[in-house]
Amino acid sequence: MSTDITTTPHSEEAVYVYQAPVRLWHWVNASSILVLGITGYLIGSPPPSVGGEASASFLFGWIRYLHFAAAYILIAGFLFRVYWAFVGNSHARQIFLPPVWRGSFWKELFHEVAWYAMIAKQPLKYSGHNPLATLTMHLMFVWGIVFMMVTGLALYGEGAGMGSWQYDFFSSWVIPLFGQSQDVHTWHHLGLWLIVSFVIVHVYAAVREDIMSRQSIMSSMFSGWRTFRDGKPGDDIH
Repeated sequence: MSTDITTTPHSEEAVYVYQAPVRLWHWVNASSILVLGITGYLIGSPPPSVGGEASASFLFGWIRYLHFAAAYILIAGFLFRVYWAFVGNSHARQIFLPPVWRGSFWKELFHEVAWYAMIAKQPLKYSGHNPLATLTMHLMFVWGIVFMMVTGLALYGEGAGMGSWQYDFFSSWVIPLFGQSQDVHTWHHLGLWLIVSFVIVHVYAAVREDIMSRQSIMSSMFSGWRTFRDGKPGDDIH
């Protein structure tokens, strides 16, 4: 009895993309956003009151404490990430400075739109983020996080009181800019859903690209290496 085994040639190329500080920041940032999202939702839609003395449970106090702690971790991480955009490799600054002045950027961006819409038949290969991902992360994530940090510190400054650095640097001008404190609360809460929407799209796109474009997306944020499967991309990498 004989068995015929047909083998298909397979080649793989790897490019080092994400440095260790960027990968560490990514997962710390993701954890902070998860805690902020859950606690922020509970702050906006409080759970039922717990019977007995408040000091016996301190439930809502812990929710607020976790929210504030995660917020300061997020802020510290973001400031470090801005610093690393200047001292890291070219991929570290991609989401902060999308090359919108290049015609090729927009041409490739429209190709990515067609690819995600199942119109384009073949994906382009990128060592870092593709143009659509770069622009989406710049607008929804970078500026979304900046908006959440500014409005969040303005609201925190109300509790810290006049004379605190949060009040002097944020509450004193952000709250009058929006009209009143409740307006800032409303916009900050809406910002939560912007970030939630971004996370859903981000995870979907990463999983989809890993499967359909034959490029490692998910594992790249663990190892730092972007691999290209089924064929050597060579000069086709953008």
